[in-house]
Amino acid sequence: MQAPDLNLLVTLDVLLAEGSVTRAASRLRLSPSAMSRALARLREVTGDPLLVRAGRALVPTPRAIELRNRVGQLVQDAQAVLRPVEALNVGQMQRAFTLRTSEGFVETFGPALIRRLDVEAPGVQLSFVQKPDKDSKPLRDGLIDLETGVVEGDTGPELRTQVLFRDRYVGVVREGHALTTGAMTPTRYAAAPHVAVSRDALAKGLIDEGLERRGMVRRVAIVVGGFATAISLARSTGLVATVPERHTWGLRDGLVSFELPLPVAAFSVSLLWHPRMDADPAHRWLRGLVREVCAEPIG
Repeated sequence: MQAPDLNLLVTLDVLLAEGSVTRAASRLRLSPSAMSRALARLREVTGDPLLVRAGRALVPTPRAIELRNRVGQLVQDAQAVLRPVEALNVGQMQRAFTLRTSEGFVETFGPALIRRLDVEAPGVQLSFVQKPDKDSKPLRDGLIDLETGVVEGDTGPELRTQVLFRDRYVGVVREGHALTTGAMTPTRYAAAPHVAVSRDALAKGLIDEGLERRGMVRRVAIVVGGFATAISLARSTGLVATVPERHTWGLRDGLVSFELPLPVAAFSVSLLWHPRMDADPAHRWLRGLVREVCAEPIG
C-alpha cells in the first residue's frame, strides 16, 4: 500500500476554507492549474468530489463538510509539532512531575520547593515516590521525571547527572543518650548499639569499613531499609543512627547530632534524568528549581 501524501492535508484544508481553487492557489502561492491538479489528486485519494460547482461557485460535498474540522485540526497539530519551542510561561504552566528520592529529601527540601511553586508555578503538581533501589529503568521508561541519589558505577551510563550538594555522615541519638556527654571516641561509638541502614542486611557500608581499618566492629542491633526508620528508632530508643547530615535535616528535629569520631569520606548527591528530557523547557526549568532549592542554606 502506497503511503499517503500528507502534503495534501494542507491543500485540502485551504481548499475547504476558501471554497475556491483560485483563492486557495493564491494563498498557497501556486498557479490555478497546479491547484486544480491537486484537487484532482484529492478527489482520487478520497474517492469523493469534495467541491462541486453550483452556478459560478464551488460548494462542499457532505464528505467535505465532514472532513473540514478534522483536517483543520490535523494541520494545526502538525504545525505545532514542527514549530520551534516557544518561551515557557511558568506562571501559566499546567503540568505534573514525578520525582524519585530517598527518605529525608522531601522533609528537608520539600517546604522550600512548595513555597517556590506557590509563587512561580501554581499550576505545577509534584509527586514524590520512594526510591527502593538504584534501578534506572523508571527514568528510561518515562515513569519518573527526576531522581536524586549518589552516582555510582551501577548508575545507567545513558543518564544525565548534575551534582546538587555535598553531604557527610553524622551520628544521631536522642536527648539524654550516654553519647551526648563526655568525649566521643571510636571505641565509645562502636560499642553503642546501632541501627544500621542498608538495602542488603549483609552489606557493609562506609562506616563499617572505616571502623574495620581501626580493627573495630560496631555493635549493630538492627538493620533497616531507610533513613527515616533509623532516625525514628533512634528517637524512641537508645540506638545510634548514622545518616547523611544535609539530606536528613528535616527528619532530625529534636535529636542530638554529632560528628563521627573517625574519618568517613564525604559524598555528592546528584540529580539524574533521561537525556530525552534535556531540551524540554518545563523539565529544564524544574531541574533548575531543584538545584536552586538544594543550594540554599538549611537550618
